Amino acid sequence: MAYGRGAAAVRAIDEVSLEITHGEFIAVVGPSGCGKSSLMKLISGLHPPASGTLTFEGRPVSGPLQSVGMAFQNSNLLPWRNALDNVLLPLEIVEPYRRDFSKEKYAPKARALLASVGLAGFTEKHPWELSGGMQQRTSICRALIHEPEVLLLDEPFAALDAFTREELWQALRDLQAARKVTVMLVTHDLREAVFLADTVYVMSSRPGRIVRRCPVPFPRPRDLEVTYTQPFQDLVHELRALIGRG
Repeated sequence: MAYGRGAAAVRAIDEVSLEITHGEFIAVVGPSGCGKSSLMKLISGLHPPASGTLTFEGRPVSGPLQSVGMAFQNSNLLPWRNALDNVLLPLEIVEPYRRDFSKEKYAPKARALLASVGLAGFTEKHPWELSGGMQQRTSICRALIHEPEVLLLDEPFAALDAFTREELWQALRDLQAARKVTVMLVTHDLREAVFLADTVYVMSSRPGRIVRRCPVPFPRPRDLEVTYTQPFQDLVHELRALIGRG
């Protein structure tokens, strides 16, 4: 994948090859500017590959995929909508839901999703009335409301304090286990990557290449206590060393 054209083109990622299986949780880590977010844009269909092939369930990807949900570092909630209406927004836009969208029809589904992340009493609150962690929970619910097959998360917890981040790790762990959605997480937090993912991919400096595929050996579901064990810390240090050499 490259940005720009001709002599001015900047190659963001090169010679990347990977296969993500249904229901797998992968994390992508690497130095800043290595192309982690660019890889996410490719997988979502938001940016075409400059060369090579990209397929989803065996079919070539030729544009944005409707079966993908996305959440970012900033929650990007609409300030004039409450939490419930922010979660419902994709159903007003994405086919086939928008053809017969009505708030009465889909509000119970949105409320149940918000309740599953501990926001049952906050459905009528606007973004400025929610903490940063609550906003991110709402953003993830919005990404899941149309039942995507793939959930793409770009540094979703980076702006939060350490305690809130760990709370949301557990919320995401439980959501993914319950829904069996395929997840790709881009993160700079190596503890986060190892705690959540089945497989961690390490990318090199630009142009980004995958330098290591690291299966995470700890059984799921994982409790936070595992993050304090020596094998967990050893894997985090191994990933850190790989990134340092990249």
